[in-house]
Amino acid sequence: MRRRGRPGLLGVAARTAVVAGTATAVSGSMRNKQEQKAEAAQTEQQQEQAEQQQIADQQQQINELQAAQQPAAPTGETDIVSELEKLAQLKDSGVLSQEEFDAAKAKLLAS
Repeated sequence: MRRRGRPGLLGVAARTAVVAGTATAVSGSMRNKQEQKAEAAQTEQQQEQAEQQQIADQQQQINELQAAQQPAAPTGETDIVSELEKLAQLKDSGVLSQEEFDAAKAKLLAS
C-alpha cells in the first residue's frame, strides 16, 4: 500500500541530498569559472606589460640611434656620401620612416 500525502523521512532526506549536491556542483563550477577568468586576466596583463616593455626598449634604441646621428661640432667638410649611406641603412632597417629619411637627407644636402 502506498502512502499518500507528504513524503516520508526517507523522501525528505533524499530530496535534501539532491538539492545540496546540486548546489555544491553549481558553486564549484562557478568558482572554477571565476578562477579561469582571473588567470586569463592576469595572463593578459602580463602580456600587455611585456609588450609595453618591448616598445620602451625599441624607443630607447631609436633614441640612441638618433643621438648617434646628431652631428658633432663641425670639424670641416663632412663626407655627404657616407652620411647618405648611413641614413639609407637606418631607413632600410626600419629605424627611420620615409619622412624622417627625407628630412635628414634635405638637412644634410643643405649644409
